[in-house]
Amino acid sequence: MPNTHALAVMKTTGTVFLIVLTLLVLAIPAQRTHAGVRKWKTYQKTQLFELVGSGAYFYVTGHMTIDADGAPDAYHPDNTGLDHLKHAGYPGTSWWKNVLVTDPKDPEKPYVVPDGPYQGYYLSMTSLRDMTKVPTDPSRYVDASRVPYLVFPSTFSRLKGVGALGDLGVAVNLDTGVYSPFIIADIGPEKHPLGEVSIQLAQRLGGGNVCPRVGPEKPLGEILYIVFPGSGDRFPWPGSEKHIDRIAEELLMSIGGTERVFVWIGRGSNLALSNSTNPDKT
Repeated sequence: MPNTHALAVMKTTGTVFLIVLTLLVLAIPAQRTHAGVRKWKTYQKTQLFELVGSGAYFYVTGHMTIDADGAPDAYHPDNTGLDHLKHAGYPGTSWWKNVLVTDPKDPEKPYVVPDGPYQGYYLSMTSLRDMTKVPTDPSRYVDASRVPYLVFPSTFSRLKGVGALGDLGVAVNLDTGVYSPFIIADIGPEKHPLGEVSIQLAQRLGGGNVCPRVGPEKPLGEILYIVFPGSGDRFPWPGSEKHIDRIAEELLMSIGGTERVFVWIGRGSNLALSNSTNPDKT
């Protein structure tokens, strides 16, 4: 006759084992999420990843275009500025008024800086502005030649949770390990891909003598962008380049640095990082 007590114990033990095994299996994806990264959104074939629990996200792209807007010498009537006038849409388009400040005396013409070191240049705008300054004051806008900034395509900027003007982040050249903090300072055209950056950010990431008009010597390879949505509310613009550097690096440290991001994208955790600044733009 079977030992009913022994059978009961075996049955109970087996049930407990199955429960534990089930819990372990179910915990596998949870542990992967707890490790800190999960797929979030896709924008034009660029995958965005969420850094779980931090509010931050990141993406990697090899695409890069250069924005000169906000630099006081970005555009000149003789087309001798940092950027080509066609990139401002002037003349010949209706959207140039989204790029260049209009003349208060004749809104159908761009404003020309009347004096100072940039006399004769058109004044270009960024979407992020110091609203305490008048529209014809160059310091109202974010200088692309001095400030490392990121541009959001307007389509992307309307996505929920991606951040807004004034938010901060960190960009890393994955080929060299050179990195730079940045601020989101401009909104670009509809449906453009991610990867438009200011002259200064391109230079910090390894570009040489970046000048969109004559052909930017932009950095090669893939760039990692880590964005901290909502950070602009805590650290409002205007601020200096040093302010951006300090706060963005503090935000990076608050998520434990770049290690889990590098592991996730298959670059390992041993990529040697070096902060790059342009010594000519202090």
